[in-house]
Amino acid sequence: MLKDIVRTKTYQNVITQSSFLIKDKIVLDVGAGTGILSLFCAKAGAKHVYAIECSQMADMAKEIVNTNGYSNVITVIKGKVEEIELPVPKVDVIISEWMGYFLLFENMLNTVLYARDKWLAEDGVVLPDKCSLHLTAIEDAEYKEDKIEFWNNVYGFDMSCIKKQAMMEPLVDTVDANQIVTNCQLLKTMDISKMTSGDASFTVPFKLTAERNDYIHALVAYFNVSFTKCHKLMGFSTGPRSKATHWKQTVLYLEDVITICEGETLTGSMTVSNNKKNPRDIDIKLKYSLNGQRSQVSRTQFYKMR
Repeated sequence: MLKDIVRTKTYQNVITQSSFLIKDKIVLDVGAGTGILSLFCAKAGAKHVYAIECSQMADMAKEIVNTNGYSNVITVIKGKVEEIELPVPKVDVIISEWMGYFLLFENMLNTVLYARDKWLAEDGVVLPDKCSLHLTAIEDAEYKEDKIEFWNNVYGFDMSCIKKQAMMEPLVDTVDANQIVTNCQLLKTMDISKMTSGDASFTVPFKLTAERNDYIHALVAYFNVSFTKCHKLMGFSTGPRSKATHWKQTVLYLEDVITICEGETLTGSMTVSNNKKNPRDIDIKLKYSLNGQRSQVSRTQFYKMR
């Protein structure tokens, strides 16, 4: 993730170019990892930084902080946010890189919201403060053949019963922008400074209009991240038309191969919810329909991100 230049450089630029948000402030870094964001904040003049990390990486973070001479500014706390106590009653800034694949898979959003409600001062700032989920449709015959249809004939044996399972697993991969057939639509915006954990489960409609005559094999989801409290809007996109990140995009293959003509619309809705057995997993329900010149289709599919 440190080698993800889009991710790391954006955070660095936010902290250094908007130092008024950080300078002389008490900062809480949620899920600090190596402590890179804490180091950026300390260098930008933070009064003190509390870096919380529950994995063994906390020990490395302490060593990194000491090695770089910031042990008087950065306190690394090993433990879960929900179980530790801070030496201060309130913080001015909460910074975190909490986003997962599909924005919400194995993410730390609930942990950030818990920290916000417990420690953030009334006029405090959450970085980043806005995230949005987007959807588009792609032609992807070659990869679908490789991933799904492969099971029809495996060294001469019919293993097509596995196809259904393969279809239910969203693929995290990089999509070529040339594969995009429709417009891209905003599905959901989340305001991290105000939302509740329940807002991460939702049902939203979509309407994707074809920009050329082509086939649709899959829908593709991606997200944008925004830091709106800076002097100028800063952030990044994980979309197929943007520079690649380690989040890539999330591909949801359709059971139908849809033939769509320019100007026709694929309509439907997407329901996203945390899995009841494991809240870090995501269940997705996709309804879609098209009444076009060459395809008439109406279907509901279910996906599980595990």
